[in-house]
Amino acid sequence: MQDPFIILLIGMLIVVGGIIGGKLNPFIALLLAALVVAWMTPAEAIREFALSKGQSESAANALAFTSIGERIADAFGSTVGKIGILIAMAAIIGKSMLMSGAAERIVRSILGLTGEKNAPLAFLSGSFFLGIPVFFDTVFYLMIPLAKAMAMRLKKSYLLLVLCITAGAAMANSLVPPTPGPLFLIAEMNIPIGMMMVGGFLVGLVTIAAGYAFAVWANKRNEIPLRDSLDAPLSEIKSLADRPKSQLPSLGLAASPILVPLLLITGSASISTFWGIHPGQSASAFVDSIHFLGEKNMALILGALAALLTLFIRRSREGGEMKGAVQAALTSGGVIILITAAGGAFGAMLQQTGISLKIASLTQGYQMALIPLAFFITALVRTAQGSATVAMITASGILSGMSTAGLDYHHLYLGLSIACGSKLIPWMNDSGFWIVCKMSNLTEKEALKTFSPLLTIMGLVGLMTIMVAARLFPLV
Repeated sequence: MQDPFIILLIGMLIVVGGIIGGKLNPFIALLLAALVVAWMTPAEAIREFALSKGQSESAANALAFTSIGERIADAFGSTVGKIGILIAMAAIIGKSMLMSGAAERIVRSILGLTGEKNAPLAFLSGSFFLGIPVFFDTVFYLMIPLAKAMAMRLKKSYLLLVLCITAGAAMANSLVPPTPGPLFLIAEMNIPIGMMMVGGFLVGLVTIAAGYAFAVWANKRNEIPLRDSLDAPLSEIKSLADRPKSQLPSLGLAASPILVPLLLITGSASISTFWGIHPGQSASAFVDSIHFLGEKNMALILGALAALLTLFIRRSREGGEMKGAVQAALTSGGVIILITAAGGAFGAMLQQTGISLKIASLTQGYQMALIPLAFFITALVRTAQGSATVAMITASGILSGMSTAGLDYHHLYLGLSIACGSKLIPWMNDSGFWIVCKMSNLTEKEALKTFSPLLTIMGLVGLMTIMVAARLFPLV
């Protein structure tokens, strides 16, 4: 029988080599890897995998002799069913908040509480908050003009502001749903979304605190000036910073696209966790309503409607900009859905090799080793091919079987470890690296000395935090 680790290595080489060497789109590379892995997996391994999942003998035999194309298509469709609506709604929320001025209003409100002296903390917390529903690049595009404007006022600490933005947005993007990486993790590893939101938020607070400490140190050692550029002239930045508050939505309206889904999802999860009342078990109309509205797809749809309502009120009562916002969001979100679903197919084919069972047997004597193992597998893939999301997809596909392996701690910690491992190590093969360089006008050398170690340190601090938490609070 073909060793699952050899199949895994070949699959990873196809993904990494295809994206870096072959310049393939991640969707094509992941789908090709899924095809090769499925072709190399013997029928007996597929049968054993199905039996380990509790399937009947006849169902296991049927899966073992199902065609490769059908197995890949089934896994692809299953992934779309789990995360397709969520990613589409998150894309609409992010685009609408950007166009309506809601995101800008949130940042300015935080800045009003902290004052200019503590502006870096405002940018750190603001980017973390916005990074929950909004993609990293969108948060950075939004906040870098404000950072440049603030640096013009302070006449110092430009690098500190840039690093604070990247620290907050990057960690929220990998740790807290509904961004694509965490959404895929909870679907692939059967982690309750409310638990992932709370756990990711708490780990995120620790990691961004470490990131802030490094950013302060790096800012003192690197005098990086605020530079003018053609794509972001300082004259335009100044006019943006001087935009009156009357042109922005109220804070309550601006925050509603984020608060509505967060409150509904956590409310439903809290009722299930602390009261033990699950959907369909209550005679209370109120509790049933919370469970209905707090279902993740429904909650994100309501959040998207709140974002579109904000855009309608502030920018376009005729609906023209609403239509454009939805079209642009779904265009970008559709690409992410395709890549994520291809990653789901790749992960499913890896599972059918029996890799999870193999890892479980190798770590049976010391289950805590799975947490750093998950971290370093993800870090290896991220460093090699650049995409944090692809790294999380690959690692979760390898380790998803651990969610039912009878661990001494909740498999939430494996998911969080994968999320933190996706932060190591950003360099030239990472699109986020170039976004930070070009939008902030840092040189490649400056980014490698500041941005790259920032994310690496936060990822390592996250790993240590997770291992301590798994030991002290196993949640089982």
